[in-house]
Amino acid sequence: MAETPATRNLALLHSPSERARDAARLLSERIPFVPIEEADTLVALGGDGTMLDALHAMLDTGRKLPVFGLNLGTVGFMMNRYAGASGVVERIGRAKPMAVRPLRMEAITQDGRSHRSCALNEVSLLRETRQTAKVEISVNGKVRIPELAGDGVLLSTPMGSTAYNLSANGPILPLDSRMLALTPISPFRPRRWPGAILPENSRVSFRVREPGNRPVAVVADQKEVRDVAEVHVEIAADMEMTLLFDPGHALDERIVAEQFVH
Repeated sequence: MAETPATRNLALLHSPSERARDAARLLSERIPFVPIEEADTLVALGGDGTMLDALHAMLDTGRKLPVFGLNLGTVGFMMNRYAGASGVVERIGRAKPMAVRPLRMEAITQDGRSHRSCALNEVSLLRETRQTAKVEISVNGKVRIPELAGDGVLLSTPMGSTAYNLSANGPILPLDSRMLALTPISPFRPRRWPGAILPENSRVSFRVREPGNRPVAVVADQKEVRDVAEVHVEIAADMEMTLLFDPGHALDERIVAEQFVH
């Protein structure tokens, strides 16, 4: 197969699991991997956590390489099937690119400090104690829910819609939908509010009510900030990332298929 820009310089990243280490050794015997600083494409071995770690690392450094993931973890929703060390370069050459956009979060704590982070799956607000969280929700500056009482609330990207969002009974979003899922977590009031599907260009703000008695933490993927007073979230269109999938196994098809799994 002819060399393509995606296969010219490949870097390798793997999880610390024994399966991933063994696969990395076998792949390294066949492929002359380069340091990530010299790479055109990154090959990630592991599960969805490994993929998220790789994407976040690139967001932090500003070097956004296309990533071809091979599942050597548990779920592997964002990964391709691992079928041995042979043929990986050819698969990358045929792979379908899929653009994903992270959420940009700003959290302001009760002491007035500002914390910024990005999330590829979701930003979730969660009660810190046995006390129910009370959160005011605004969309584009307009208050939509004056007081949501419950365990919390989350805002999910299409890529993250099959993760925590789905567990909280939120909707599955096709990857190309350009939508966000706003989903309550164990809501007590409004009891029957199912959440909302919002356009991707929405700016969603959360204000914690009674933060002293009802403290709330916010989690952007793996990063947690405790005792928040306000949280503002929007899509970071300038930080678009690219995942590579085998034809017929792209993330958009998997999102559709997931809706028919029982």
